[in-house]
Amino acid sequence: MKILAIESSCDETAAAVVENGRKVLSNVVVSQVDEHKLYGGVVPEIASRRHAEAISSVVDEALVQASLNLSEIDALAVTYAPGLIGALLVGVNFAKGLSYATGLPLIPVHHLRSHIAANYITNQELEPPFLCLVVSGGHTHIIAVEDYTKMKIIGRTRDDAAGEAFDKAARTMGMPYPGGINLDKVAENGNDNAFTLPKPRVSTSPYDFSFSGLKTAVINLIHNASQKGEGLPVADLSASFRKAVVGCLVDNLMLAARDFDYKNIVIAGGVSANSLLRRRLAEECRKTNRGLYMPEIKLCGDNAAMVGAQAYYEYKCGNTASLDLNAQATMSIETG
Repeated sequence: MKILAIESSCDETAAAVVENGRKVLSNVVVSQVDEHKLYGGVVPEIASRRHAEAISSVVDEALVQASLNLSEIDALAVTYAPGLIGALLVGVNFAKGLSYATGLPLIPVHHLRSHIAANYITNQELEPPFLCLVVSGGHTHIIAVEDYTKMKIIGRTRDDAAGEAFDKAARTMGMPYPGGINLDKVAENGNDNAFTLPKPRVSTSPYDFSFSGLKTAVINLIHNASQKGEGLPVADLSASFRKAVVGCLVDNLMLAARDFDYKNIVIAGGVSANSLLRRRLAEECRKTNRGLYMPEIKLCGDNAAMVGAQAYYEYKCGNTASLDLNAQATMSIETG
């Protein structure tokens, strides 16, 4: 089954053709990062306009790269939630128009489910059940993936997402957008024991996260030093901050894996590209004799191949949409 998938939830306009949920025939991504870099983050109105300008040519290119035409496509898929509402609407409306014109079934796909499905492309042998850490700029969840379309939230952030904390800390240190990626690179050359930072816990919910206090502690350190005219070793501060954030992620994930007896661990989302997170989880899974599955770096960020992968399993479960499908800015992964 060949699915033409569309992704436009944030600042990447993407289209891909995926066969049977695992084989990528094409994967086209047009990023807006250089434009949003001017503003230090994504500007939703600009993102929506750029999606509208790019989406037609991106879809055409995905078909060209797959050496297919629309008559050889079996279904259409689109990210409809969660994300920036204006950006989502561009993709949803384009997909609905294409479905109306071709008569192809339309598959609505939840963005976080797609990130998890990126692992099905990289790790062909991976099947549920498993425990997944979904970690990105907007989301930090521990998800029990019971089946391809049946998921349960075990833990989540109570405030900032881990990626958001990385981005805001990096911006305060003067790093360009996207901050989390740049902080990770700088941290590789730093001493992660140079600064003692808080390690917040949610006492009533051991699997939940809280990053706002940690983020604020770093920002206050930087502001206090600036007010005194003092400089800070940016590499050391980056390394110390990264160590604290990753420590929270790994500790809670491994605690949940132990308590719920999961033998296979999966990570997904933009922050799953973080080099320390990958190293720490590889070490912990080796110690506890658990399997670890990670997406290729190129599939960690937003792309349409992951949408096509998840769409295959949504379709098999009978999840298709009519032409009154609407975009949703927020939606739980459990109901998506």
